[in-house]
Amino acid sequence: MANYEADSTGIDSSTVRVLIENGEYWLTNRGDLAILDVTVRRLSERWPGARLGVLTYAPSLLRAFAPAAEPVTYRRGSRWSRSGPWWQVPAYAGPRLVGPVSAGWWAVSDRPRRYARRVRDSLRAPAAVPDETGRIPRIPTAVREASLVLAMGGGYMTDVDPYQAHRTLDLLERAADLHIPTVMCGQGIGPLTGEHLLAHATQVLPKVDLIAVREEERGPALLRSLGVRSERVVVTGDDAVELAYGMQSDTIGTDIGVCLRVAGYSPVTDRAQDVVGRVVRGFAGTVDAGLVPLIVSEYEAEDRHSTMPLVDGFPIVRPTVGRFASARDLVSEVARCRVLVTGAYHVAVFALAQGIPVVGLSTSRYYDDKLGGLSGMFPGGVELIQLAEDGLDERLTRAVHRMWREAPRLRSDLRAEARAQVCASKQAFERVFALVESEQRNRAPER
Repeated sequence: MANYEADSTGIDSSTVRVLIENGEYWLTNRGDLAILDVTVRRLSERWPGARLGVLTYAPSLLRAFAPAAEPVTYRRGSRWSRSGPWWQVPAYAGPRLVGPVSAGWWAVSDRPRRYARRVRDSLRAPAAVPDETGRIPRIPTAVREASLVLAMGGGYMTDVDPYQAHRTLDLLERAADLHIPTVMCGQGIGPLTGEHLLAHATQVLPKVDLIAVREEERGPALLRSLGVRSERVVVTGDDAVELAYGMQSDTIGTDIGVCLRVAGYSPVTDRAQDVVGRVVRGFAGTVDAGLVPLIVSEYEAEDRHSTMPLVDGFPIVRPTVGRFASARDLVSEVARCRVLVTGAYHVAVFALAQGIPVVGLSTSRYYDDKLGGLSGMFPGGVELIQLAEDGLDERLTRAVHRMWREAPRLRSDLRAEARAQVCASKQAFERVFALVESEQRNRAPER
């Protein structure tokens, strides 16, 4: 007869281990940090004694941002970490202190580590066989002891990020083969057109126990075409909606938020960038609004490089959040705004969840799908502007004028949509909890 302490769920939560696929291992994107915040909090509230392992390249920074989680460091064998009092230091210090130290350490030690790994690997016999593309799957060792493998919300199951998509599929497939429950939450699925990635997704995704998608325009149909049964797919909205919805302001903002994403998956010409800046500055001047540069991604400071020129020279520019600021810090800045002009997805989520309308900027199918899906989840709250089409100056000016004018009227309806999405997302997590608790009860020895 075994002794264990069951909590209100009927299981001993200290026996639960959740392995979380993070999607952004360097913790440089505040959209992903918002999802991490919500995901870890929900899991720890349900299972207070559980171990929540998050795959990462930045273990100290993870502890600083999410003290209830523990790092499963992808480059160190991907095992469950050893607990110890030293791991509490980053949590107490916080990301503003830990971040610069963590970044500095990786900068000076990365090259020696890479060299050491190459030498070590050259002395070992191959541990895995490449697949038909020449790719060697790397499966985290921690999966063997997991009670649940959860692919956290994000937009990485797409042609734009094949490395992360394949890595996630490898992990989910291994877990499914080990009969470990698998779920994907708050997912932006697609576009998926690459031959090898499409084949891999078709092989793995039908095995996943539950897939919650963040929009209903593309994802559900794509999953059906890949062979995923409809009862395993649910539309929830983005999990980050909950964080921003809970921080909404009682008073409507008076500023204009702006963020421009320029990247390989979001190409923007210099001319288009100039037009966006000119329109935003010009309109802000006519309504006596301040401009709020909103920095979502700190990867190679991409959002800073592309956004700050838009506000350059304007007399009222609000300070940007710091390099290691949290998602909550950014949400607070969004709350200052009456309208957003953005080419980044998650800052649009933060706005809409608080009842703030968005002018979305796109130059690619990837962002057409992301912002178009968001428009479907928040009817009337997003006007999508194609930066590559003619007449950008006039089209963008009309859109900003309209959203500024309509902001008070749209506010309550957008918040109602956000509230419904929070409920749907929580209901999906209830299904996740039931999967694990049912499995744990079946495995528990007789008392």
